[in-house]
Amino acid sequence: MTVKRRWIWAPIAILVIVGAIFAGMRTQAPEAASGFITDSDGRAIIAHGFNTANSAKSTDDGLPLFDEADLAREQADMGTNFVRFLISWRAVEPSPGVYDTKYLDQVAERVSWYEKRGYRVMLDMHQDLWGVGVRAKGEQVGNGAPGWATYFDDQQINQHDMWELYYLDPGVIRAFDNFWNTTGNHPELFDHYAGAWKAVAERFAESDAVVAYDLMNEPYGGTMQGPRFEAGPLTALYQHVADEIRSVDTDTWICLEPQAIGYNWGTPSGLGRVSDKREAGSRIAYCPHLYPLPMDLGSGYEGRNKKLVDATIEAWRANTLRTAERLGNVPIILGEFGLDTTKPGAIEYVNKVISVSHSMGAGFTYWSRDDGSWGPYESDGAPRNLVPAINLAYPRAVAGTPQAWTSEPDRVELTFIPDPDIAAPTEFQLPAGAFPHGATVEGGTIVGWDPQTRVLAVSVSGTESTTIVVSPKK
Repeated sequence: MTVKRRWIWAPIAILVIVGAIFAGMRTQAPEAASGFITDSDGRAIIAHGFNTANSAKSTDDGLPLFDEADLAREQADMGTNFVRFLISWRAVEPSPGVYDTKYLDQVAERVSWYEKRGYRVMLDMHQDLWGVGVRAKGEQVGNGAPGWATYFDDQQINQHDMWELYYLDPGVIRAFDNFWNTTGNHPELFDHYAGAWKAVAERFAESDAVVAYDLMNEPYGGTMQGPRFEAGPLTALYQHVADEIRSVDTDTWICLEPQAIGYNWGTPSGLGRVSDKREAGSRIAYCPHLYPLPMDLGSGYEGRNKKLVDATIEAWRANTLRTAERLGNVPIILGEFGLDTTKPGAIEYVNKVISVSHSMGAGFTYWSRDDGSWGPYESDGAPRNLVPAINLAYPRAVAGTPQAWTSEPDRVELTFIPDPDIAAPTEFQLPAGAFPHGATVEGGTIVGWDPQTRVLAVSVSGTESTTIVVSPKK
């Protein structure tokens, strides 16, 4: 998504919110996800990080304005362990059938920054408003798809003050319709998109750091919307891309997103199940986004609006758990949530979403790792209010199956079923300020502590459900 998100479709706002609330109450949802994305050691990964970054959408080379020193500061200040790293079709395949190996090498260089610090990476093929060919008065307003894959068919694109309104322009709608081939004119675009993903997967198949591929950011169906779009063209695309990825990469997780409009506000998904040709068991995950409509309309987290947002979050939680179950009891990662943190109640909202994601067995990546009111730092480098909100104690890699966990600045509690076949220890990320002298552990044995990275390693014997509590050492 873009840094400024204010959906203007206010006339449907109340209907969407009320519909989401009732949808969330429709049927019983699972209490939590039953699976987790795993690392090369077989440990469950608890994602705790950022999208990096919005700036990649508009740079000439498709890379974010972010260097290794920025990552080192992020790790020191907030103890993140995961990144949803933006890539784009226009950079991967700048002309039909030609893949830019220099670009992929530059992405790989940045992946190496994360790898040496113990991070896990999800590569996200990002788009908003289809692609770079969507322009108004000579300025780029879309991102993602290359110009050669953009067919407006002489339909109009108007000038708007709010970028979201471009989704309603005939030209943008036609570009999406041609991609999904609802026009019947461009079936080759599916193959190109899948081919671009195959090129990415072939480049990163052997990477221990890259654990997941997010197949498309916030899909939009053009003239086809809702369950018909999700169960039809969107599921078909995901299946085609998954098959191409598996022809060169049999291990990396494949993340699916629902249609953004509606689902981000708490309504159900009609996404169909995608089969994984991997012989050793399916590695499909579900990676939806959360942007409650009242806040997308520019309000803060307070008063009556707070009650509407809380109801939306609960509906979103239930719908997400139901969809993950229907897709095959797949793992969940909250791929995006965020807001202008100058708004009233903003940090309370961030705390709320993190707590809810943990309660449902999901990690998260916050939008985004850019400077300014939506990010952790000011443009002059000064830390913002988001830094302490993200800087929590949490389990980062679990040698078994997590059942529940809670994260606070100075305490973390994890209940899980240990897996004796996993040789690597369970790891916790601990904030420096709250754990200046290290930690004490109940329910396990400390087997490692790195005061520089603030990573605590703990071992547990047995196979019964175990609770580990980590507190500051006095």
